[in-house]
Amino acid sequence: MPLKWIVGDVTVTRIVELEAVGGSRFILPQATREASLEIGWLQPHFADEMGRLKMSIHALVVETPGRRIIVDTCIGNDKQREMEAWSHLRTRFLEDLEAAGFPRESIDTVLCTHLHVDHVGWNTMLVDGAWQPTFPNARYLMGRREFEYWRGEADETAGDPMIFIDSVQPVWDAGLIDLVETDHQVCGEVNLVPTLGHTPGHVSVRIASGGAEALITGDFIHHPCQLAHPEWASSVDFDPSASTETRERMFAALSESPTLVIGTHFAAPTAGRVVRDGEVFRLEV
Repeated sequence: MPLKWIVGDVTVTRIVELEAVGGSRFILPQATREASLEIGWLQPHFADEMGRLKMSIHALVVETPGRRIIVDTCIGNDKQREMEAWSHLRTRFLEDLEAAGFPRESIDTVLCTHLHVDHVGWNTMLVDGAWQPTFPNARYLMGRREFEYWRGEADETAGDPMIFIDSVQPVWDAGLIDLVETDHQVCGEVNLVPTLGHTPGHVSVRIASGGAEALITGDFIHHPCQLAHPEWASSVDFDPSASTETRERMFAALSESPTLVIGTHFAAPTAGRVVRDGEVFRLEV
């Protein structure tokens, strides 16, 4: 069964596309096995006994009383990618989404925290040799600054110029994209929070309902090990200084609140609360 969290009147459900142990050094080069083993609380959930990081690529379905939102759409099937493990996938993501009670036609909002390869892939699907929007009844919300940057630039960070062409442009051509600001109010319970640095217009997603709060991180943090080392910037961060400042600011604020933090790439149990751990932080699950 997929993981679920209740936030007041809102339910968040995790739909997994891929999971992996190890292989994350290309994203977090400073997180060597030796360095990870020094962060004892990572085991058993977020690292194995050898210090290899556990990570997940998943979407999060946010059900409010009036909206059905999918946050980030993973890698997608049938797409040519430079990373061999992510190229021409044939996963059961859509089947798993429907089995969880969310047929693709029932999604009314697609929300991309940013426009990297593993966050936009299921925006589209291959139909009769052409890329078509996967969620035909949804409005796709993308940050204006984020969209304009990637439309104007080759995808140098991810090394793959096809990402915008096959996973964003077809949705734009279909007239389904709404460009929004980084503090956009999606609905009464959901709003965007600017968490810049990983990309030029990166956002996280705040949920507030019935006195409870949650934050879907996006990629301002890739793995819980960065709570112990906020200075460990991702190798694909657009502005590592800005991303580090964002982590330090967000971790400090989250440690002073009961906000449930739901990590976009955190392995199960995926969510927890940020607490102080000396001069740094840890995730309490």
